[in-house]
Amino acid sequence: MDPSTAGRQIPVVVLAGFLGSGKTTLLNHLLRHRAGNRVAVVVNDFGAVEIDAMTVAGQVGSAVSLGNGCLCCAVDASELDGYLERLSRPSARIDIIVIEASGLAEPRELVRMILAGESPRTVYGGLVEVVDAAEFDATRERHPETDRHLAIADLVVLNKTDRVTPAEHERVLGVIGKLGPGAAVVSSSYGRIDPGLLFDPATRPAEEEKIRQLSFEDLRADDDADDPDESRGPEHGQGQGHGHTHHPHAAYESLSFDEPAAMDPRRLMAFLDSRPEGLYRVKGFVDFGAADPANRYAVHAVGRFLRFYPEPWPRGAERRTQLVLIGAGIDREGLGKELTHCAVTDTDAVAGTGPDETAMWGVLRYVRSGPTAEEEAADPV
Repeated sequence: MDPSTAGRQIPVVVLAGFLGSGKTTLLNHLLRHRAGNRVAVVVNDFGAVEIDAMTVAGQVGSAVSLGNGCLCCAVDASELDGYLERLSRPSARIDIIVIEASGLAEPRELVRMILAGESPRTVYGGLVEVVDAAEFDATRERHPETDRHLAIADLVVLNKTDRVTPAEHERVLGVIGKLGPGAAVVSSSYGRIDPGLLFDPATRPAEEEKIRQLSFEDLRADDDADDPDESRGPEHGQGQGHGHTHHPHAAYESLSFDEPAAMDPRRLMAFLDSRPEGLYRVKGFVDFGAADPANRYAVHAVGRFLRFYPEPWPRGAERRTQLVLIGAGIDREGLGKELTHCAVTDTDAVAGTGPDETAMWGVLRYVRSGPTAEEEAADPV
């Protein structure tokens, strides 16, 4: 496998929710606060995504390329694989792809298409289901399939919580917890969630920053500073201090794990196969030591989805496991202890319980080959 395959795979996030739940509002919030990422947006709807003064209408096959790297397209779902292949080419320099599903779309089908897709440069990035807190009961009555959607969601955004009482908010959270046990749930108003749930900070070469066009994110910076809604009440950054208005809903937690000892494949897989409720993302690199001394393993997990990408250790790199875990309501201390328990100890070696030839079988179940070096070289940049 090409050593840099894992870095080239672009997460594809499905943004779903019934009409009026606030999907487009949430999407526009994410586009405003992209953390430097180049975002491709595929709109599977007859509606519109408003981007500043521009509106991208729902004409099948239409595409608009913006100076900030966002590409918005309205497509038929049957063409999805072709669009993902095109958007994931290195020449597009896209960091994440968001599919805004129609309010009447079946997210399970979109997820199935992504998982079954043949594009080697994309990877499933999770199903985000947006729910209207004020209309939750009415939506379930009108659309019984709501329960099925929540059951397969990786992240649930309970939106419009400013329109319900605290007691009603807690009641709806309880129902969602039963319908989608395992999904991370964050509450929001006006679709404002912390972009860190979906977007990793992007690192760009200094020379690119010098020559790039003025982006939509730049244009909106001053507007957001003057936006009265950004500081409207406790849900909107009040009491968090200046500089946090872009993150009004830091209702998620992250855990950084750094372990110099090699990880036991069986124990780590037992941990990953039983990921706790609310743990939304796991990313980083794993050292399996003697179980595979030639390779380190990039790991990408979102919701129930898990994938490993083996790659040769970079020359001179220190061999250690470094992971970041992101979720809502997670037990950071408990997770840290569980991960520490996955490390190989001197006691394991003395007891002869170290890795054998079958130790990596559980890991290899989640390895999928990516593009070869020849295929990447053939793709024009």
